[in-house]
Amino acid sequence: MYQLHTLSLRDEQAMAWDSFVNASDDATFFHLSGWQQVLADVGHQCYYLYATENNHIVGVLPLARVKSLLFGDALVSTPFCVYGGAVGAPPVKRYLEQQAIQLATRLQVQHIEFRYKTAQDNNLATRSSHAYFACELADTAEQILANVKKKQRAVLRHALNENLQFSLDSDTTEFYHTYSQSVRNLGTPVFSQAFFDKIMAVFAGQADILTVRQHNKAVSSVLSFYYKNEVLPYYGGGILQAKELKSNDFMYYQLMCHARSDKGCDRYDFGRSKIDSGAYHYKRHWGMQAVELPYQYQLITAKQLPNLSPNNPRYQYFIKLWQKLPLGVSQWLGPKLSRYLG
Repeated sequence: MYQLHTLSLRDEQAMAWDSFVNASDDATFFHLSGWQQVLADVGHQCYYLYATENNHIVGVLPLARVKSLLFGDALVSTPFCVYGGAVGAPPVKRYLEQQAIQLATRLQVQHIEFRYKTAQDNNLATRSSHAYFACELADTAEQILANVKKKQRAVLRHALNENLQFSLDSDTTEFYHTYSQSVRNLGTPVFSQAFFDKIMAVFAGQADILTVRQHNKAVSSVLSFYYKNEVLPYYGGGILQAKELKSNDFMYYQLMCHARSDKGCDRYDFGRSKIDSGAYHYKRHWGMQAVELPYQYQLITAKQLPNLSPNNPRYQYFIKLWQKLPLGVSQWLGPKLSRYLG
């Protein structure tokens, strides 16, 4: 029989947890124990459950509670992350899921969400409103370019002829200025710069920032993760002029080349997008196939799942209002709201 444990922030078992995750084929970067530090730092209560058998970890399930008056109360695996859910052999997964549901019932949250990357054989409800995009990385920059869809390849050739330069580092200053403009323009609250500093500190050696400049001015920037020979561009965007300059396209292409030649990655994970959204179609233009994400849910006190989509008419006024905010105001107010948008 399995024994259930909860990982604390200063737990010696964190190394054993990460060793298990590193050795598990279906575990992702977002299952690493370091995310508990990131989530706790913004104020979320974490419940990092793991199961042992004969004193060895046989399964893990990262969870955090996201509670607000505006967006509801849920237990999620895992907020701020595109992938989550239990890792282990099928019986261990089912055991951890049931333990999580019991926890959610004790906490009286509205629902529990498991962000599985692949379909699971259980009795939980599934809703696929997002898809992720990924591709293999060719050996050379020329081959990477050749593998891009023809129309997007023409865009990249145009960008490569612009007066654009890029650099890589771990300093969040220019990244934050650029990224916060991008999400403000989309009508989305931004995280604090301290949030990104925390990520860079926790995942030192597994993350970097690629910034594109024109005339020494940052126009696009992306914070990426590297894990299991895969690169994951995760937080990225550009200023208003980025679209005309094609600097975002230039940025993602240079990241592909850097990940392949300097980091030894052979796979590129372009992340998730809401199905049929602008970002969804943008990624398809690169020639990558959409793979629907089978997120799973269990209602606890709620009668139905909330609709937190930006397409929800309830949020349209808020989005339009946010797009008009001065950048400094959005940088001050955004972190107070973004922590609930996990």
